[in-house]
Amino acid sequence: MINDKGIFIKNIYYMLAYAFQVLRQKSYEDIASEEFDDVQNLFAAILSRGIAQQLKQGLHREYITRNEDLPVMRGKLDIHGTIKNQIQRKKILSCEYDELSADNIFNQILKTTVNILVRDSSVKAEHKADLKKVILFFDEVSVIDPFGIRWDMLGYQRNNKNYEMLMNICYFVLDGMLQTTEKGNYRMVQFSDEHMHRLYEKFVLEYFKKHHSYLTEARAAQVKWDLAPNTEESMIRFLPIMQTDIFLRLNEKALIIDTKYYGKTMQMQYDKATLHSGNVYQIFTYVKNQDAASTGNVSGMLLYAKTDEVITPDCSFVMGGNRISVKTLDLNKAFSLIAAQLDKIAEDHFGKRV
Repeated sequence: MINDKGIFIKNIYYMLAYAFQVLRQKSYEDIASEEFDDVQNLFAAILSRGIAQQLKQGLHREYITRNEDLPVMRGKLDIHGTIKNQIQRKKILSCEYDELSADNIFNQILKTTVNILVRDSSVKAEHKADLKKVILFFDEVSVIDPFGIRWDMLGYQRNNKNYEMLMNICYFVLDGMLQTTEKGNYRMVQFSDEHMHRLYEKFVLEYFKKHHSYLTEARAAQVKWDLAPNTEESMIRFLPIMQTDIFLRLNEKALIIDTKYYGKTMQMQYDKATLHSGNVYQIFTYVKNQDAASTGNVSGMLLYAKTDEVITPDCSFVMGGNRISVKTLDLNKAFSLIAAQLDKIAEDHFGKRV
């Protein structure tokens, strides 16, 4: 099945599997062979298996501070609370103590997301049943307001690293796929372009990392401005950061790729379809500043995800001694063909076959 942007749902899974390597584990392997009607069911299947796997390893626990009136001392004494109890002739102590608990933000996000998917009419009964089974073990975990989650505040360490993929799936569900119904309930809407772009960018980078390991570099790198040596630091801070989506290097050759996922890849000017001028200026700026010595060894590429437009860009130019290409990746094809397109990009620029 495909979504409303013409992308195979199965390809979204493959993209997720590259973006988050944990999806290549054996516990997820049956998902690759399953047909999904929509992305909600895909996410429900991933979460049910992911949470089941996490339950085997144990839910992440953190120390949280509790205040409680107790007959015996625990932790440290809350003086004000204890005095208040004495005034009320209560023979109990007000104590403050730390307790290792599963009721933390990571498990709260999981439970909140599962509850919403279980109530979503588009999620199939078998996926709902799987989600209900795993959520039974979340009795002590609270449900939270999905719109109040600070996603940028989530941090991952060795003891909660397994949650990173699960949190990203929850983010896709909760951040961009919710709207409130007239009855005050939540339901999922379509997978947004913003979230698809984020996934598309990460997928392309991770694909090159995995299948083109001969590359000297494969990362999201920053390009430094080619400034005069005597430029004052106080002035440099006013310049915007040039953050590339994908920076590939093999020895002296480099390729900067800027991924684009738009509803429309072309703009109309005077009844003529042209590339988005801002995109061309951006990639050209990255390339020329990276190739400060004007060697011509740095190339740039705008890599668009194909839409349903009749005209799809596929062209190449030499600008100021550097090659600037525009390519379109068709996500509505068998994944083997998508992989072949990416392999050809690397082969054309670096002369290496996988």
